[in-house]
Amino acid sequence: MTHLSVMASEVVSALKPQAGEVFVDGTFGRGGYTRALLDSVACTVWAIDRDPEAVRAARDMAGNYNGRLQVIDGCFGRMDHLLAERGVNAVDGVTLDIGVSSPQFDNPERGFSFRFDGPLDMRMSASGTTAADLVNEMEEEDLANLIYRLGEERHSRRIAKAIVKARPITRTGQLADVIRSVMRKSHDGIDPATRTFQALRIAVNDELGELERGLRAAERILKPGGRLAVVAFHSLEDRIVKEFVKERSQKGQGGSRHLPETKQSHEPSFVDVGRRMPSQAEVQANPRARSARLRFATRSQAMSWESEAS
Repeated sequence: MTHLSVMASEVVSALKPQAGEVFVDGTFGRGGYTRALLDSVACTVWAIDRDPEAVRAARDMAGNYNGRLQVIDGCFGRMDHLLAERGVNAVDGVTLDIGVSSPQFDNPERGFSFRFDGPLDMRMSASGTTAADLVNEMEEEDLANLIYRLGEERHSRRIAKAIVKARPITRTGQLADVIRSVMRKSHDGIDPATRTFQALRIAVNDELGELERGLRAAERILKPGGRLAVVAFHSLEDRIVKEFVKERSQKGQGGSRHLPETKQSHEPSFVDVGRRMPSQAEVQANPRARSARLRFATRSQAMSWESEAS
């Protein structure tokens, strides 16, 4: 079954691919953006993903494109290093789709969703700390702060207290039931466990840190005139992208609260900044698109503001 990424046509429009150009899809997932780019013109795409299942899917797809699809197992926050190791030092476009892909959500064994009972994992890669590790090992106050900061959950202290009392917690269904036991269902129908699961997933995968690193890496690897297109699905991600492109496109802007402070003497490294939202037709066909925001910009002639990721 073909997986079509949210706002794929808008992303291709923002990237303006031309024959012979080279692009990076830093979040391959199941290849919606990669496929759209490769099918639009005779370009080349370097697909990056840290999810072993996504890497396998990318390698399967590569056979259909006669060398125009190259696959890298790794983190997009290191895209400039990963491509340099393969002899590529500049590209014409970079696209990122921030968050979890539908196949990850839909596989109970990955532990991303409370819609299915499964191990409390949430890792995009095959190694590292799991959500169960955080839930069972963090101090109550630290856990409450994490849920508040990354899940924007107002009742984080109540939830953290219930979690600590119910330990050990090893299954998604178990965690969701603990949260529901101390939280009322909201008027908008959103499950009480939604924000806590979001917070744990973001923490397990360092998603906000990876996004910050990825934006800086894209700035370094894009040619003058190269295009950047980023799709985000919630306010924490979108705010980071918004502040990055605003800072980098306006001379003399101070540092954002997410990104490192920079000197005010920098020339703008991006121009032609824009924003798009999904069409009503796409939202109706795919409710996941409802919260999506696409931000895009064009690389200027100026040097990148940072020579290396911090």
